[in-house]
Amino acid sequence: MKTQRVLTGITTSGTPHLGNYVGAIRPTVRASRLAEVESFYFLADYHALIKVGEPARVQRSTLEIAATWLACGLDPEKVTFYRQSDIPEIPELTWLLTCVTGKGILNRAHAYKASVDKNNAAGEDPDAGVTAGLFMYPVLMAADILMFNAHQVPVGRDQIQHIEMARDMASSFNHLYGEHFTLPEAVTEDHVALLPGLDGRKMSKSYDNTIPLFVPREQLRKLIMGIVTDSRTPGEPKSTEGSALFQLYQAFASAEETSALAKSFADGIAWGDAKQTLFERLDREIAPLREVYDQLIQDPARIEKTLKAGADKARAIATPFTARLREAVGLRRLDSVVSTTTKTAKSAAPAFKQYRETDGLFYFKLVDAGGQLLLQSTGFASGKDAAGAIARLQQQGSQALEGLQAQLTTQAEPAALAQALAHFAPDKA
Repeated sequence: MKTQRVLTGITTSGTPHLGNYVGAIRPTVRASRLAEVESFYFLADYHALIKVGEPARVQRSTLEIAATWLACGLDPEKVTFYRQSDIPEIPELTWLLTCVTGKGILNRAHAYKASVDKNNAAGEDPDAGVTAGLFMYPVLMAADILMFNAHQVPVGRDQIQHIEMARDMASSFNHLYGEHFTLPEAVTEDHVALLPGLDGRKMSKSYDNTIPLFVPREQLRKLIMGIVTDSRTPGEPKSTEGSALFQLYQAFASAEETSALAKSFADGIAWGDAKQTLFERLDREIAPLREVYDQLIQDPARIEKTLKAGADKARAIATPFTARLREAVGLRRLDSVVSTTTKTAKSAAPAFKQYRETDGLFYFKLVDAGGQLLLQSTGFASGKDAAGAIARLQQQGSQALEGLQAQLTTQAEPAALAQALAHFAPDKA
């Protein structure tokens, strides 16, 4: 089975909470143990600078999040675990992607639009208080993902847009400079992608409604007892729909346990009893992890050593890949002009190029070694569909053409097309 690269990062802007654990840490730690998965975990401290102006807080959060990953079972020997700011190639890639990214795409980013809408509602300048860092956030996130050509990125549903934007940027770069980037896919857990906080809204440091992951047992109980519920009394049936308490329980419980609590809701369980049930279920999973975390947080030097070793592993990939990208865009040594031209001519090969047009649709084309168009597609509604068609052509060759006729507008002579497609045959890999 082909190895899948999975990448996850957490912004070092606060203390890890249950939403981070359920939405990012737990599922990806589980995935890292699969034989066919190559996992990348990073501390997104560059991202923290966008919204945190307190250096000590960024440092403390970096320590807490690193300790959390390790306490939850992350094995640094089996994964690549690093701090974002230890990889200087990432900001360089951010600039390369900036140069192929339309401003219109960034205008549509949720965080930027929310800031503009808030300013408009207050009668202020639309960009009041909006930094270039906030506006460029999606490009930095794309660089995090594309630097390591991640296939999958576990995210909450509110982050899916950023993965789509990363795909757009990768497609634009590939269209201009050849196939360098894998188009990533967002992965979410259907039931817990957006975990509710104490007030029922999405659990977020921005709302100050989080439940810290490793608070002491009694403090965890106190926080859970403070979850907002409605005024229905004991004995009165309660709805599980929209209940923050029930959603939190569901994120930790088995299907059988969830079903049992749903029945208790219907039977009129008292809110206090429901909260106690939630507390006991959460603490059963978290308590053993909390013990390891408390030991790690007292040994920052050990964590720093682990992160430096992870950075070395990450840069073993990032440094040569960045050199290839620099070559691709023309940032080249001047004394290599002739030799590079000769080498390119000898090694040129047919290539698929996927891209997005101004109509919002995704297209691809196949060109030969000399850049001659061999195959042109119609527009696809999603980049995933376009990539799927490319995959069929690469795996099945000419046999895939008949089934894709409706999605193709231009085709070269059959012999030339067959020869080009044969280049991608699986036995050529």
